[in-house]
Amino acid sequence: MHQNGFTTTILHSDRQQSVEHGAVHKPIHTSSEFAYADARELAAVFQGKAGFTYGRQGTPTTAALEAKITHMEGGTASVSFATGMAALSAVFSTLLRKGDHLLSSQYVFGNTNSLLGTLAELGVEVSYVDPTDAAQVRAALRPNTRMVFVETIANPGTQLADLAGIGDLCRERGLVYVIDNTLTSPWLFQGRAVGASLVMNSLSKYIGGHGDALGGSITDTGLYDWSGYANIYDSYRKGASTGWGLLQIKKKGLRDMGGTLSADSAHRIAIGTETLALRMAAHCDNALALARMLDAHPGVAKVHYPGLPGHPQHQRAAELFGQRYGGLLGIELAEGVDCFDFLNRLKIVLMATHLGDTRSLALPAAHTIYYEMGPERRAQMGIADSFIRVSVGIEDQADLLFDFDQALQACLA
Repeated sequence: MHQNGFTTTILHSDRQQSVEHGAVHKPIHTSSEFAYADARELAAVFQGKAGFTYGRQGTPTTAALEAKITHMEGGTASVSFATGMAALSAVFSTLLRKGDHLLSSQYVFGNTNSLLGTLAELGVEVSYVDPTDAAQVRAALRPNTRMVFVETIANPGTQLADLAGIGDLCRERGLVYVIDNTLTSPWLFQGRAVGASLVMNSLSKYIGGHGDALGGSITDTGLYDWSGYANIYDSYRKGASTGWGLLQIKKKGLRDMGGTLSADSAHRIAIGTETLALRMAAHCDNALALARMLDAHPGVAKVHYPGLPGHPQHQRAAELFGQRYGGLLGIELAEGVDCFDFLNRLKIVLMATHLGDTRSLALPAAHTIYYEMGPERRAQMGIADSFIRVSVGIEDQADLLFDFDQALQACLA
């Protein structure tokens, strides 16, 4: 039986649902409340029947986007949030309790690191480990470990976790395995392939892709048995246990905490999903060409990119991602090349804190997004003072290579 591919499925996703007047896109539903002609039906929706009650808990527009994300990740269901950080906050705060242990990658994104610090202050034990070696993850487990959290590719050092090895370990120990798939996107990688329980995507990045909307999502892969997870509240232990975890995340994260994605942002992101495959191919191809050029450039001391043979996890990346390696790379400049002077000489690359945009973006990581971490944590993450993070866009490749070369040549002159 023929099965439609990634882009075809997303393009026609809305039409598989009831769309008014033959529209090819789900409309933007701005209503805060949803009325029912029968009070019994309203009560039934409150008690678990599919439907909508109040915009804080979702709208038909966010539901349509969630269906797309679920298709992309090959999961069972998804919940959308106002941002990726809201999505992660919902996972950690609703599934962990005081005294639980969370084991995290030591290379996590700066804001996530800050969130984990807050979580520790609230009584959750948080420890960090090098996730590139599953043996180190195993050695760091404790009797009270409930959850393991990693990113697919670390931002900005590009370290690649032993995703499959950690998945085997979590399955063996009955641990919730949470993967942040933002830097790869579901087009390059699906977390369920390595046994992830939950997959987070920052929809603001590659999935939305155009720098015009914030959003985040959590997808349940259907691989974790929530009936054995002690932290599910009794009120959510109803119906099939496969949905308990995501139901608790949704109820607590949206209803109680209000991390709701707006209908307007959901619509913008949904439009972005339609070209994800096309854009990601361009991001990856441009990034690999740029990494190769910079790796041979006298103005650059080191390039961090999984597509380069010298990257410590290059072979793993090739096996997991199918010969494309993402759109983010790190550059350590040669001695004597000032990172600010170099950045100021770039002509088409934007100095901005974001990634996954159609435009190429760059910033001095140690002085901006990782400044609050302090030198000790930056050293642990492998972020030198001269480290430049580059989110490679979809510009014409020759223009991009020329821009970086001219900026470096000017610094070397």
